[in-house]
Amino acid sequence: MKIRWYGHAAFGLFPKDGPSIITDPYLPDLVGYAPIPETADLVITSSDDDDGHCRADLVPGTPQVLNALDLLKTGGKGEIAGLEITAMEAMEWEHHPDHEIPGQNAMYRFTLDGIRIAHMGDVGNRLTDEQLAFYEDVDVLLALTGGGLTIKLPDLMEMIHIQKPKIVIPMHFRTLTYKPRRSHWVEGFLANFHDEQVDFAFGYDAEVTKESLPESTRVLVMDYMR
Repeated sequence: MKIRWYGHAAFGLFPKDGPSIITDPYLPDLVGYAPIPETADLVITSSDDDDGHCRADLVPGTPQVLNALDLLKTGGKGEIAGLEITAMEAMEWEHHPDHEIPGQNAMYRFTLDGIRIAHMGDVGNRLTDEQLAFYEDVDVLLALTGGGLTIKLPDLMEMIHIQKPKIVIPMHFRTLTYKPRRSHWVEGFLANFHDEQVDFAFGYDAEVTKESLPESTRVLVMDYMR
C-alpha cells in the first residue's frame, strides 16, 4: 500500500487491493498546504464543519464521500465502497481559541491490504477508556502529534504505550507551511522515542505492507506534498 501525506490530517491511501482513500481533506487557504491534486474512490472526513478536515468538495473527480460522524447514527459502523469502517465520537480541545463550543468530530478506522489503519480525526480530549479501546490492534496510527490545538502529547503517548501500534505516522503538527503558534513541531513528539525507533520517509510517499510491519512500535516521519 502506498501512503501519501498531503499535509495536516490529509493522507492518500492507495492499496493493491481495495478502494483508494483520501482522509480529512482541507481548505488550502486555511492550512497553507497545496490543493490535493488526486482523486480517490472514497473520501472520509472526520467533521462536517471544520475546513481543516471536511473539504471533500475540493477533491478532484467524483469520489464517494463519507462523513465519519454519520456512522455514529448506525452504531459506529458502516460499509461504503466495499470497505467496512468503524468510527467513534470525539471532541476538539474544549478551550479551543477559535470556537466557543468544542467541535464534534470522529475518529475512524478500517483495514486495507490486511493492514489495520486508524485516523485520529481532530480529537482534543483526553481519551476515555472506550476511546482508548478503539485503537486496540491498530497496525498504522495516523496520529495527532502537534499538541496545542489537539490531544495533548502525554495523553497521546499513554494511548500509544497501551495499544502499541506497529507504525505511528505523525500528522497535524507545526511545519514551515502550517504554523499556528499553539501547535508544536514534530520534535516534541519524537522526543518520546529512541532515535533507533524513528524512520524518515524523506518524501511524501511511503510503502507499507503487512509483511513489513515491525514487531514493536516505530515512528515514520513523512514530508508533505508541495
